[in-house]
Amino acid sequence: MDARPTTEQRELEAAAVRLAANLGPATVGDLDDLDRRARLDTALTQAGWRELRTGTPSEPVASGVETAFVTRALARRACDVAFIGPVLGHDLLRRAGIESPDGVQRTVAVTSDLQRLASASVNGVAVDAAGSARAVILGDDADTVVEAALASEAKDGVDLTRVVCPVGPSIGSHHGRLDRDDLLAWEALAVTLTAADLVGVMEGTLELATDYAKERRQYGVPIGSFQAVQHLLAEAKALTEGAVSALVYAAWAVDALPPVEARAAAAVAKAYAARNARTVCETSIQVHGGIGNTWECMAHVFLRRALLSSELFGGDGPQLALLARQRWGASDGLS
Repeated sequence: MDARPTTEQRELEAAAVRLAANLGPATVGDLDDLDRRARLDTALTQAGWRELRTGTPSEPVASGVETAFVTRALARRACDVAFIGPVLGHDLLRRAGIESPDGVQRTVAVTSDLQRLASASVNGVAVDAAGSARAVILGDDADTVVEAALASEAKDGVDLTRVVCPVGPSIGSHHGRLDRDDLLAWEALAVTLTAADLVGVMEGTLELATDYAKERRQYGVPIGSFQAVQHLLAEAKALTEGAVSALVYAAWAVDALPPVEARAAAAVAKAYAARNARTVCETSIQVHGGIGNTWECMAHVFLRRALLSSELFGGDGPQLALLARQRWGASDGLS
């Protein structure tokens, strides 16, 4: 594989970085700025990035690499608008051969344990539901795509940048057939995008800690000059770069490899990112010292986002168990 981004991909990434820097929250207080959030949502809609995975059943508008670029850029600035949910909703409809209907924003719903795509027979929850009126789920026979209404108004959860909403009964207004490979390929994309979100969180909180270490002074010098702080930040940087490497391959594999191989690549990326994102976020809090444990510090916003993204479509345990079953025929991750 050639992991070097094309000129167009670099431009897309740069545009996403600029948008997130200009309209994403810079402080915890910004999360209450509804006007800023509305402008961010409008800009994302006008850019058409939620529709990156629309297109024909065999050819989406954008690749997994490009979609991961945008996901990562938005997470790096803790952008508080829905993205992954609507993108995955469009991708599921595309694979089922359903043209994106009307203009009503849709998201995807997962089971209550956040592990799998919800079905009509299981009460689900939409975890990226801001601005969405409906959820895309599987039908009772597990090979059709149908819609469900969101049961009530979206509410804030542990992640202050994304809202959750319980899913009501199936509407059944859309029907499209999916085979096992379709679902596996979709799952590879879903897991890869949550890994991209974690990578963005790691980069964002590491940047936050590094900037603080340059500015905060003790004994007349920046705390970043202390070897203990340097070691903490260096270890966090190494963990982040490892997650980036795993993500690059998984994002490429989404469209370039058979579904089984793409799913395995996604599992590796997610397991690595989920296992290390919390460490990097906690390192950021530690570098901030006492202020890092206060509401006003953005470090806890990144940690909260990492906790949700780690569990969404399975954390490191389920991903490693999947790899054990695929590669060694093990019955669980410990066999």
